[in-house]
Amino acid sequence: MNRHIRKVAVLGSGVMGSRIACHFANIGLDVLLLDIVPRELNEKEQKTGLTLEDKSVRNRIVNDSLTTALKSNPSPIYSKSFAGRIKTGNFEDDLHKIKDCDWTIEVVIERLDIKQQVFAKVEEHRKPGSLITSNTSGIPIHLMLEGRSDDFKKHFCGTHFFNPPRYLQLFEVIPTAETSAEVVDFFMEYGRKYLGKKTVLCKDTPAFIANRVGVYSIMSLFHAVKELDMNIEEVDKLTGPILGRPKSATFRTCDVVGLDTLVHVANGLKENCPNDEAKELFNLPDYISKMVENNWLGSKTNQGFYKKVVDENGQKNILSLDLETLEYREKANVNFPTLAMAKPIDDLKQRTKMLFQGMDKAGEFYRKTFAGLFAYVTNRIPEISDDLYKIDDAIKAGFGWELGPFETWDLIGLDKGLELIAKESHKAAAWVEEMKAAGITSFYKNDKGSKLYYDIASKAYKTIPGTEDMVILDALREENTVWKNSDATLVHLGDGILNLEFHTKMNTIGGGVIEGINKAIDIAEKEYKGLVISNTGQNFSAGANVGMIFMMAVEQDFDELNFAVKTFQDTMMRVRYSDIPVIVAPHNLALGGGCELSMHSDKVVAHAELYMGLVEFGVGVIPGGGGTKEFVKRLSEELSEGDIRINKMRERFLTIGQAKVATSAEEAFELGYLRRGQDEYVMSRELQLTRAKEACLGLANKGYVAPAKEKNITILGQEGLGIVYVGADSMQSGNYISEHDRLISEKLGFVMCGGDISERVQVSEQYLLDLERRAFVELCAERKTLERLESMVKKGKILRN
Repeated sequence: MNRHIRKVAVLGSGVMGSRIACHFANIGLDVLLLDIVPRELNEKEQKTGLTLEDKSVRNRIVNDSLTTALKSNPSPIYSKSFAGRIKTGNFEDDLHKIKDCDWTIEVVIERLDIKQQVFAKVEEHRKPGSLITSNTSGIPIHLMLEGRSDDFKKHFCGTHFFNPPRYLQLFEVIPTAETSAEVVDFFMEYGRKYLGKKTVLCKDTPAFIANRVGVYSIMSLFHAVKELDMNIEEVDKLTGPILGRPKSATFRTCDVVGLDTLVHVANGLKENCPNDEAKELFNLPDYISKMVENNWLGSKTNQGFYKKVVDENGQKNILSLDLETLEYREKANVNFPTLAMAKPIDDLKQRTKMLFQGMDKAGEFYRKTFAGLFAYVTNRIPEISDDLYKIDDAIKAGFGWELGPFETWDLIGLDKGLELIAKESHKAAAWVEEMKAAGITSFYKNDKGSKLYYDIASKAYKTIPGTEDMVILDALREENTVWKNSDATLVHLGDGILNLEFHTKMNTIGGGVIEGINKAIDIAEKEYKGLVISNTGQNFSAGANVGMIFMMAVEQDFDELNFAVKTFQDTMMRVRYSDIPVIVAPHNLALGGGCELSMHSDKVVAHAELYMGLVEFGVGVIPGGGGTKEFVKRLSEELSEGDIRINKMRERFLTIGQAKVATSAEEAFELGYLRRGQDEYVMSRELQLTRAKEACLGLANKGYVAPAKEKNITILGQEGLGIVYVGADSMQSGNYISEHDRLISEKLGFVMCGGDISERVQVSEQYLLDLERRAFVELCAERKTLERLESMVKKGKILRN
């Protein structure tokens, strides 16, 4: 069946429901968001003389929930304009409208009786063949089907988003025995391709996959912190970014989620999983019970494991909970030799190996906690999943881990993992020993560009379903590397398309990356069809190497600095005018030089979660790698004569001058970093490289010809400069910007207007690049720019001076 989703109904507008509605609006669908009717008037409604029959009152709950969601930070929606795709209503007046919906999602309170009542009403109005799902995280899916028709049962299953739905990648699909196979297949494909999620097929077991393993991991840490005599800062330091996990790590994550929510899930697992060999870990430690009793639940009650306070001087501070005394104290410093040794290692896999080898308490912590986790996940097969890769996929996408349990085990080796398990008196499942006895020593392996997993049933490796036609860089790198240096690697993706990836810290762009870009183009022009620039790091690129710029500037080596900036500019122009198509595929951070690289490509294939911007103003300079020039060029291409040109120039100027960063790929189009009709974005991160390669091959096969160098860029000269100078003067007079900000603004305006020219004329790209470079170097000679650069290099903070 060729099924299409055009309109979705979301029943329940709480924290999850309103944000699920926003994410469906993100992908372009019309959304109907419904909730209950208030039972009484609030104070404001009473004062204005409204009654319970007024529509604004009847829709108050849903409208307030949606407004709160749209105001939240980070935003659940790609663009504010997308909110218009969401229509609100209530269950009593508007439930009949679901007859026009292709998919109805229930997100009401976690009570089976209420869900069953909602589904009874849904069945009265839904059109036959439409999809119905529940976003429950704890109630067995099959219990919701009591009294429902065969058509309802056939089209019903669980579809569990993780909060916040826009940002967390997991989408668990939980069918019942009655769910049609066609419906399951549809959700698996739709979740990945359209919603951009890591879609994991789950069994209808308590907490499904991610929460079952994730909550076990958290509960084991709750107990380990006492056994190893550690504090919460130490555990959060050990279970955060150093391990490839979110900054919120363990205890801060609990504060954000809410301790009551975590306790509810843990109690549910204890009650509903009587045969779980680790069920004793779901007993709450005394300090957790006391915190719940005190209503110290985290962010929702303004205190949990951490507490934000304001002293008598108005200074904000974050205190930590002492788990022994249950009193708040100043945050403790964390200092482990193992962390000091591992921190300089950028490669997560190599860093993880180092962490396991530590001979201090940190090393002991890792070996002890992972021993339990390794054993636990083996024993969940086949209970919660028949396939080990699903456990890794679910925990990574749901909890933000970069490495799943089985992937981590592969890093230290099968034998070492079994040794740790035995030492901590745990027991792995029998299938692991059978695997070892058969001479198989890893859970995953790469083969001819595919990632294979060990299939327990067949006792052989199989390709991970859904990845057969995907381009997987990690699986190609070992056998298909064409060239590399210390900062970049060039890999053949097949079909004559190369991929250049960076692997510097934060994928910043320095000499090694510049060399890699030029080398990649050289090789591609001689022997291949095209080039993609992408990587598998957390961020595409945080921009140019600020430390290198600061070092040259502080030594007043301006000739060297001028040469470095020109080299960068020349490299960007090579990207623009090479004889082969160059596709850039950015994701997450694409700042400064990373943004400029994208702007000079033939086409950008971005991930929807893109944070792109020219942020150089914050460190006291202007974009010097062609970014300023490119904004002038695009402005010249877009506009006609008159005041509109001045207004548009002001918009472009402020985008750079205010260092605006797009918070989504859609917003990158609105800010002008991406080009409508030329660039694009995809929802799925794992499909991004596949699409980028496809786009590159398409351009090559059509007969790619490099664009002609642009020599007819219209600049505004003094007409625009007057606006810039007057605006900068008024901003400084009003104390909105500093004297140095004014200087940078004037330098930026001088370049964007093409210099002090009396009238509109046409100039070349090189003319603008020369102006841009001169302004950049001149600003680097300013003391206050040096102070800003130093603050960024040494403290990682933007200085306003």
